[in-house]
Amino acid sequence: MAITATTGPSSDLLNAVNGKKKSAADEVKDATDKFMTLLVTQLKNQDPLNPMDNAQITSQLAQLSTVTGVNKLNDTLESLKDSYRSSEALSATNMIGRGVLIEGSDMTLQKSQGLLGVELDSPADSVKLVISDSSGREVHTIDLGAQQAGIVPVAWDGIATGAKLDADGAPIPVPDGSYSFRVVATRGGDPITDVRPLQFDSVASVTTSSKDGVKLNLPYKGTVTMADIKQIL
Repeated sequence: MAITATTGPSSDLLNAVNGKKKSAADEVKDATDKFMTLLVTQLKNQDPLNPMDNAQITSQLAQLSTVTGVNKLNDTLESLKDSYRSSEALSATNMIGRGVLIEGSDMTLQKSQGLLGVELDSPADSVKLVISDSSGREVHTIDLGAQQAGIVPVAWDGIATGAKLDADGAPIPVPDGSYSFRVVATRGGDPITDVRPLQFDSVASVTTSSKDGVKLNLPYKGTVTMADIKQIL
């Protein structure tokens, strides 16, 4: 008895069933071919006693040109978007390990060193940073005086207002740990609200995806975007 070998479906059959995703250029060509076929058919079957007006043909050709132009523009925009994402991802990876300032009012004091900042949308006659400990008790105020609009990074050495002195007469810094702060800014004696506290953090890693774009992962603040970074230190 003869045995007939069986094989899987041919590649032609698979291509016919699954199809192949067409490129944007192929889609534009298909649309153009279909339009021209319809136009030629329309011209062949028109009433000889009432032929199509030249203005109608010109209008249809203009519509085809518009559709083709829009498709090409979309392709260009997609290409620019991909290029921007690649550039943004490269810039983000270069930030790994770098310190940054981001909107927030928390601060960590380590080895009697803390970094914080303030962002002003307009000039202020007086800017003060009021620091509080984890219990909410105010421990120190940093007076920055008058400031122009912009970002002002500030370093704090952990010395509180009215700090005790050691045997050598040097002020004793407050314990390391978590602190918070608020911004008090005035202009002409009146408080202004277009100011934001900035906290220090660092970029631990970078996540990229076609859906969410580029994300920066910070130890304290969590996941943020590139636009959230106010200053790189």
